[in-house]
Amino acid sequence: MKSLLGFSLIELIVGMLILGVLMSIGIPAFSDWLRNARVRTAAESVLNGLQLARAEAVRRNTTVGLGLMTTLDDSCALDNAGPNWVVSLDDPAGKCATPPSDTVAPRIIQIRSGTEGSAATTVAAGQSAFVFNSLGRLTPLPGGDIAIDIASSTGGTCMASGGKVRCLRIVVSIGGQIRMCDPALPAGDAQAC
Repeated sequence: MKSLLGFSLIELIVGMLILGVLMSIGIPAFSDWLRNARVRTAAESVLNGLQLARAEAVRRNTTVGLGLMTTLDDSCALDNAGPNWVVSLDDPAGKCATPPSDTVAPRIIQIRSGTEGSAATTVAAGQSAFVFNSLGRLTPLPGGDIAIDIASSTGGTCMASGGKVRCLRIVVSIGGQIRMCDPALPAGDAQAC
């Protein structure tokens, strides 16, 4: 007698059933993970842009700013909810399509689109432009620390409000220190706001 190789119909159905159960459990967790990764990517991008602006201000011994922008074409404008950012020596409003240059206004150092790895996020900042002086401090001096909140725009509420998305906050102090923190963590935690 010759043995048959392969799967029976019952084995195939049981296998598909197990795969379906695993997928139904795993997809929601994967969606939350993806939202959290996008929020972290957006927050790290803004954090890196702010650190670049501060470092360039100190290195060049002049004022350098990061502007949150609506778009990156020549219709760009400063916006507290701008997903894009531009680091430049001059005000980049209306000139965001200008290639980076040390001589051509607005003397752009670096540009980043909000769609690069973090398109499904929202930005809510206390102000739209952060200008650092040659000492690495904000100018003009604000009345207090400035917060930039990064959240997901594809659904889900922040953990601080009882949801599943780990929203992040970037805080720029009046002295120019920049740090990323998590508003959902309890006071006393090193990563808490």
